[in-house]
Amino acid sequence: MTNHTSPERDASRGTLIVFEGGDGSGKSTQAQRLATRLDAVFTREPGGTPIGDLIRSLVLDPDHTELADRTEALLMAAARAQHVDELIEPSLRAGRHVVSDRYVASSLAYQGVGRGLGVDVIAELNRFATDGLMPDLTVFLDADPMAARDRLGSDLDRIENAGAALGEQVVDTYRMLAAADPEGWVVIDANGTIDEVGDRVDAALGARLGL
Repeated sequence: MTNHTSPERDASRGTLIVFEGGDGSGKSTQAQRLATRLDAVFTREPGGTPIGDLIRSLVLDPDHTELADRTEALLMAAARAQHVDELIEPSLRAGRHVVSDRYVASSLAYQGVGRGLGVDVIAELNRFATDGLMPDLTVFLDADPMAARDRLGSDLDRIENAGAALGEQVVDTYRMLAAADPEGWVVIDANGTIDEVGDRVDAALGARLGL
């Protein structure tokens, strides 16, 4: 599932930049930092809309241990469909850049591989959910899963509670997706200070998108 857009894209549209990475990789911090620098719309998944935030509270609640894997995948896709329809697509049409903390690749990694539901199945579900809208660039913050997990502390949500094995599968999947689509992805070394990693992100965005 490639994620770069056609060279013929409407120049009046904004650019969709997505940050991906394992839990504790620093992607949320870097996504917010970039959005501030670009004066872009910052958003996150699951969530980004009132309906999406309701789904987020359900999916990530650690008390909902009975939530089935397929239910999780469908809820994530439902939140994303609302996100695209209500926030992302209107912002892009208005000429605003959008920076999102997670998008489709998260579902490919967490539900497709981590939950064992299959990448192709989850990709097709999300094609429908997004109406085919994919990022102009996906920024993958590549951090060692165990080191990243140490940053999370003890207050973990339902998915973070799934353990280190899931985290390793997720990072391996991101590396695979990035290698398969080098035009649509950029891999950033997530080791270092916030400013050091941010400088790497800025350099990559300048080289790839001129931003």
